[in-house]
Amino acid sequence: MKPQRRARRTQIPAFTLYGEAGGGGADALHIESIQSRSRLYHWEIDAHTHQALHQILWVADGPARIRLDELQEECRGPVAVIIPPGVVHTFRFAADTDGAVLTFNPHAVVEGDVPATGEALRDLFAQPAVLHVDAASTAGRRITTLFEDLAEEFAAADSPGSPVPLWLARSVVWRLAQASARHRRRAAGQRTDIFTRFVVLVEAYHRDHWPVTRYAKALGLSPERLNRLVRAETGQAALDLVHARLAREARRRLTYIAAPISRLAFELGFEDPAYFCRFFKRHTGQSPRDYRRATAGTDASDEG
Repeated sequence: MKPQRRARRTQIPAFTLYGEAGGGGADALHIESIQSRSRLYHWEIDAHTHQALHQILWVADGPARIRLDELQEECRGPVAVIIPPGVVHTFRFAADTDGAVLTFNPHAVVEGDVPATGEALRDLFAQPAVLHVDAASTAGRRITTLFEDLAEEFAAADSPGSPVPLWLARSVVWRLAQASARHRRRAAGQRTDIFTRFVVLVEAYHRDHWPVTRYAKALGLSPERLNRLVRAETGQAALDLVHARLAREARRRLTYIAAPISRLAFELGFEDPAYFCRFFKRHTGQSPRDYRRATAGTDASDEG
């Protein structure tokens, strides 16, 4: 079904549960199926926030389109969507998407429990995230079972006031925090590996003056992602790193090789020696001739 066009809002609504303003039923803990509420809105949950409440969307199976502030992702379950308080989020599901929405007051979940629960809650909700879970893994099976048990215990009419839902919610937070930490370690390792490959390529091709797009293509990345990765590792853009390596090679040759500057410029891939001189001064603060005089003490009167 084609979604209905909504009127432009003057502000982003804040709900306890979607479509419900005020105290609602999530002051301590609430869990419901994705189907039960999204069906009422044609499988599309519009932009909103939850103030002072934490939320986990568990997509057990089926597709979902997720937006958390600027983060957008289309995914299939199983995934856990981590939504800290105040984060604007929207969901779009298919009619057969299965899962649950867990909304809770963090104080209720950690009250009276061991400090590790509070640490897990803090780490898990440090930022909005879409956490992919391997359904076949031991951790994935445990998380799936916990959500199923939590939904069943919450719905049980024969145990009002039971502490079991809170215990299970703590277990969900704990397991997801562990899974999130594993994902971060794995992503850091992958990022370091790609960065190492980038450095090897720069070492091999800096004199060929490859553009960033060519380095990115060789690594199977977009230029934007390569820049983000290099900035995460060094605080610099990818091209800055390439230019730094080229400038270092220029300094080395000016110091140790007694050849005219024009010849060194051509050997470094510069077609125009004048452009090389401008490049070198921009990166070192000195002209190639002044640098050579200062570091090698050579007579630069015939260099050009």
